[in-house]
Amino acid sequence: MAQPFFGGIHPNSRKSATNKKPIEILPPPEQVVIPMSMHIGAPCTPCVAVGDQVTVGQKVGETVAFVSSPIHASVSGKVVAVEPRPHFSGVPVMSVVIANDYNDTVCPDIQPVEKPEELTAEQLVEIVKNAGIVGMGGATFPTHIKISSSLGKVDTVIINASECESYITSDHRYMMEFPEEIIGGASILARAFGVDRVHIGIEDNKLNAAELLQMEIDKTKAPVVIDLMHTRYPQGAEKQLCQAITGRQVPPGALPAAIGCAVFNAVTTAAIYRAVYTGMPLTHRVVTVSGSGTNEPRNLFCPIGAPVKNLLDACGGVNKKTFKIIMGGPMMGHAQYDMEVPIGKGSNGILAFCEDEERTYEDPACIRCGKCMSVCPMKLMPVFMYQFERTGMLADLEKANVMDCIECGACAYICPGRLHLVQTFRTGKQKINNARAKAKAEAEAKAAKAAKEG
Repeated sequence: MAQPFFGGIHPNSRKSATNKKPIEILPPPEQVVIPMSMHIGAPCTPCVAVGDQVTVGQKVGETVAFVSSPIHASVSGKVVAVEPRPHFSGVPVMSVVIANDYNDTVCPDIQPVEKPEELTAEQLVEIVKNAGIVGMGGATFPTHIKISSSLGKVDTVIINASECESYITSDHRYMMEFPEEIIGGASILARAFGVDRVHIGIEDNKLNAAELLQMEIDKTKAPVVIDLMHTRYPQGAEKQLCQAITGRQVPPGALPAAIGCAVFNAVTTAAIYRAVYTGMPLTHRVVTVSGSGTNEPRNLFCPIGAPVKNLLDACGGVNKKTFKIIMGGPMMGHAQYDMEVPIGKGSNGILAFCEDEERTYEDPACIRCGKCMSVCPMKLMPVFMYQFERTGMLADLEKANVMDCIECGACAYICPGRLHLVQTFRTGKQKINNARAKAKAEAEAKAAKAAKEG
């Protein structure tokens, strides 16, 4: 059993509604809306125009910066619009809208790798980049950059199969139904990084999935080991996962590569397998639709760009008392304002909640109990960070290491005063970034003026 990390909480998992339900295919939507921003980094630029015919897997968004990831069509059909559309972030984003022709014609350029066992690390990076693969656990960092930046620095590769957020079971069901893709992808990563074995970290509430993965390991003699972990949130945060598996702690402000680790989500690993063995880029994903407001909770295999409304309709609609729809999990997900918002690469869940679950206080108050500090997995001091942000003490907020906050929501969950802690920290981070950008711009302007006068 893996060792524990600092802090953490034990919320009710509430996974029983979907953890035994097989993955079902979402009925084809009439159209998909493909946002040009579904990853950390610069948005893509559309490379198709209104009137173009596109096929499944065809590139429709081209990268324009180093930190970015290309975007592909998830259905075949006609491009009917290239314009800003509602986005799950809350801000309209340039999108490619495709009217589905229901033929699912696959792009002729998609071909599997001829000799996958002979792939070099550099070739794998290029394949993963062209396939538009990003972290599918929610982080959405471009996977090709994570691989390339970690080569030569890593001695431990970890597959994150913890899926610690309540309600969400999309990864669990994928491991149950496609273990060969998870283990196959892990084996590819083992060869790329030159490690003797890859660790799969999985919580002990998914023993059935662990058993199936172990059977696949034994059958293929894959260089993979299963590490069972106690069920605990946020076990799936990569820094906490590194500590649980290796005992090493990532320093403040650093990434797992600093301690010789590289972490990949389980379904991201499967996407790498498919890109290598079928040539198919990232065009679909499994989404858990659950919550007290969902009439028939399910795990749905969806084309990226499908509207949230279609997923809810496929699950019998929502209860009339539903007051909130969240994309993602209840701890780190984001409330949605428009049911036409599309599913993105990092969308692992859609949750509907009824009005009797509303726990928001109009005037929350801190009672200085310190519980938030005891559960913070990053060993931060939320009670002080909250006060610093509220009073505009940005220098003190930065010194309190707010930028290390992973926004897991453990502090907000445990807070008896119901403070809006996570939202406050997100706002504080943005204020600090804005101040940094302003200071940089002023310094550059000053330097340019001095150069001109000199």
